[in-house]
Amino acid sequence: MTPAEKTQIIELRQAELWSKRTGFDAEIFTGEVVFFHEGAFMYCDSAYLFQKSNTFEAFSNVRMEQGDTIFVYGDYLHYDGNTQLAKLRNNIRMEDRNVTLFTDSLDYDRAANLGYYFEGGMLVDEENELTSFWGQYAPDTKVALFSDSVKLVNEDYIIYADTLKYNTESKYADILGPSRIVSDSGYVHTSKGWYHTVTEDSRLLDRSEVYSNDGTKVLIGDTILYNRLSGEGEVFGNMYLEDKARKAILQGNYGFYNEKTEYGLATDSAFAIDYSQEESMFIHGDTLVMKTDSTFRDIRAYYGVRFYRSDIQGLCDSLHYSSRDTMVYLTGDPVLWNENNQILGDRIDLLLNDSTLEKAFIRDYAFAIQDRRTGDQYNQLSGRDMTASFRGGELYHLLVEGNAQSLYYLMQRDSTIIGLNKTESPYLSMDIEKNQIKRLKLWPSTTAVTTPLPQLSEGDARLEGFVWLDYLRPTGPGDIFRSNARRASEASEQRPRRFQREDITL
Repeated sequence: MTPAEKTQIIELRQAELWSKRTGFDAEIFTGEVVFFHEGAFMYCDSAYLFQKSNTFEAFSNVRMEQGDTIFVYGDYLHYDGNTQLAKLRNNIRMEDRNVTLFTDSLDYDRAANLGYYFEGGMLVDEENELTSFWGQYAPDTKVALFSDSVKLVNEDYIIYADTLKYNTESKYADILGPSRIVSDSGYVHTSKGWYHTVTEDSRLLDRSEVYSNDGTKVLIGDTILYNRLSGEGEVFGNMYLEDKARKAILQGNYGFYNEKTEYGLATDSAFAIDYSQEESMFIHGDTLVMKTDSTFRDIRAYYGVRFYRSDIQGLCDSLHYSSRDTMVYLTGDPVLWNENNQILGDRIDLLLNDSTLEKAFIRDYAFAIQDRRTGDQYNQLSGRDMTASFRGGELYHLLVEGNAQSLYYLMQRDSTIIGLNKTESPYLSMDIEKNQIKRLKLWPSTTAVTTPLPQLSEGDARLEGFVWLDYLRPTGPGDIFRSNARRASEASEQRPRRFQREDITL
């Protein structure tokens, strides 16, 4: 059978009046005209039928019916029976069950069962209203494709897009170009992904961005699983979470955020930046958690924690920073550095005042070391509990309570070292100025021995438990990702027996 033999001729099923004009190829029909072709009925008030080309033009009250699902209405129709292409113009409405398409220029390919517009249109279903300059709709697959100035309006949000694909049955909107999702809770920038318009679940790709409604909070990631109703976002790859109002940043290769509870978590190369003070603090840990409320912010870091600020650096196993009391709590073999001072302890609590470190409270086991930077010489101080006070970022006072021991080098006015002084007492306080010991007080009882330098024997220049861990010290913001692993001989288990936790009584 040839193609010509396969083509079915357009049938005239009804008309009130027939006429023919001289020199005009078309037959003219008026009055409730009905055509039939390939399973579709087409109605109009008047029509021109061109039998040679197997086409017709229909005018006024045009209606197409295909089966019991597809209904198309308009003012004008040009139909080609050879290609089954219907071109409708002006006041067009295409209905497919619960979906209605409005436009002024619609081409409907009956063979492919595909309708498309190119001068602006609107598709409406039970949930959404979609408009664009160009669009198409496939009744078989229930998939609509929109391009150029796309806008999806839902009662709870609006999607502005460059290109969007929408399934009227599943209610999934596939984002295929630069897009913005706007609601009362915030807005989203993305260029690729999908959004379920009923459940409001979404999968956003290609470094998408989720903002709070005031723009002060932003969540960015390579891939974001986000639900607008719950406010929860799960991020895979290069997560960036910033609270601009409270001046904090949380980053990692995996993260989670709840915009309603303002809870954020990051793991895998995770780090946080607190830039609320004059000096920014950079914190790294295997897992970081950030919580905020209307006034305060908490940052917690777990396992392999390292932090850097220009005036203080440190490491520990667990860190908790609270803006409520401006305290930083360090546990799990914490070490703290300030200028040429190193402090060890079972637990270290830091008090921040404005932008500077004000005090460090070291509990249960405390060991302070000052590098004199004159070779292998260190002033040392150990005890049960210690309070270190700072002024302008510099250590100026130390107080030791319980089992106080000290080693410090004695100098003459010309800075000549004359010996090493060792003291033991229940309590000790020390005033420091420009990294030099200016005043030492011991009470209620004390023993003190000064040994001239030439008479020092091996081991005299170190208190028991001495470890100088400067090789672990973070040297800058980029150095917080290094390991905290100590040399075997410097493990915390090697501390003196008198400071083992089970022996400490407060």
